[in-house]
Amino acid sequence: MPQPVNSLERHARTQLVDTLTSRGIDRRTLLKAASLGLLGWSQSGWLSHWNNLRAEEPSAITSPPPKRHCILLWMTGGPTQTDTFDMKPDHANGGEFKPASTKVPGLVFSEHLPKLAAQADRLAIVRSLSTKEGDHGRGTHLMRTGHPPTGPVQYPSIVSSLGKSLAEVDSEIPRSVSISPYRIFNQAAFGPGFLGPRYAPLTVAAADSPTATPMTDSAYAELTVDDLAAPAGISLERQARRAELWRSTQSRFSKTHPGTAAVAHQTVVERALSLMTSKASRAFDLAEEPSKVRDAYGTGRFGQGCLMARRLIEQGVSMVEVTLGFDQGNQLGWDTHAGNFEAVKRLSAQLDQGWSTLMTELDERGLLESTTILWMGEFGRTPTINPQAGRDHFPAAWSCVLAGGGIKGGQAYGKTSDDGNEVVEGKVDVGDILATFATAAGINPTNENISDQGRPIKIAEGKPINDILS
Repeated sequence: MPQPVNSLERHARTQLVDTLTSRGIDRRTLLKAASLGLLGWSQSGWLSHWNNLRAEEPSAITSPPPKRHCILLWMTGGPTQTDTFDMKPDHANGGEFKPASTKVPGLVFSEHLPKLAAQADRLAIVRSLSTKEGDHGRGTHLMRTGHPPTGPVQYPSIVSSLGKSLAEVDSEIPRSVSISPYRIFNQAAFGPGFLGPRYAPLTVAAADSPTATPMTDSAYAELTVDDLAAPAGISLERQARRAELWRSTQSRFSKTHPGTAAVAHQTVVERALSLMTSKASRAFDLAEEPSKVRDAYGTGRFGQGCLMARRLIEQGVSMVEVTLGFDQGNQLGWDTHAGNFEAVKRLSAQLDQGWSTLMTELDERGLLESTTILWMGEFGRTPTINPQAGRDHFPAAWSCVLAGGGIKGGQAYGKTSDDGNEVVEGKVDVGDILATFATAAGINPTNENISDQGRPIKIAEGKPINDILS
């Protein structure tokens, strides 16, 4: 006679039946057989059958881990650490801004970052970054690839590397998207390097484009993808026939003209054709958002870029980059050699509004814990204030910030001296930052890609900062 079934056993039996029916076995037949004892699943043996199945095939009974995402907030020109996240109020180098308390006791930010201060428990401030490149072009390449721009290897940007590592193979959505990039300092630092055009980020509204739409006081920044929709009067069927004709022609051309140029061209066009019919294409249409939401992010390129980043993450894009600098008539970005405080106050307002709203909305949608965020530029700025009320290039002791998934927020890692001129505790290099970024996103930074010279190249050469990893 069958023994009584307790609640644990009943749950296990239901789970096992669900698993077996997913393999094509009829559910009604299984339940009938189980109720009659024909399967030999007594109370004493049921859980052992369940445990054996779970041990043999965990993927059949466990939910897959959430898809991971990354966001790089790139600060063109080199932001001043002394007027943002590493204040020196008791020193002459401290400048005009006042320190302000944050949600975390003892942790202070600039007074012009109040919304980020309210979310300081989500931020890990690295105050001990020290690098060796003080030139815009070289510093941009170093921080974005982890390597100085020397030698024959064309290194990929971290945007391309992590996009490749995180994205699903042959997905219809872009692996990575770069919003409003300003690439004039170093074009190669924004590209896929030896990974090839397949892993180049999709660029939206490049700030260095001669056709970039200027901002007005009454409009939202226009962030559009060129030719995302078919021309007027062209049906989907006609568009498909055109695509097939192009593929046929391109195939014949590639056979007689082998080389990277033909491959690059085909990659770009195929990606555009795929995106036109992809569900992710709607993410680029910010007009779908209510004015209240768009206003919360800020109307400029950075704020609207952060909103687009949220929409892209929702659609499953793995890596998104948003640039702040050279916006709304600001010709110098964070490169504040003169008039530092006026410029940084304006930039901080955009940063504070866009970044804080991005984290809030990601959290509300259950995406913040699976999205790792890195804020940085190409270097910091001198603690000493120059005669033009500005701060100059300074890679010796500066700051970056990590947040979101995989990051233990509410802390400052490392320390600079009282005058801000040197790192006195916890010194780290660019490789350590990129390794931490990758690790927090669930990627082993020692994973290698093979360069076109046949050399294995790690995603990041440094060591993760374990103290800020959750």
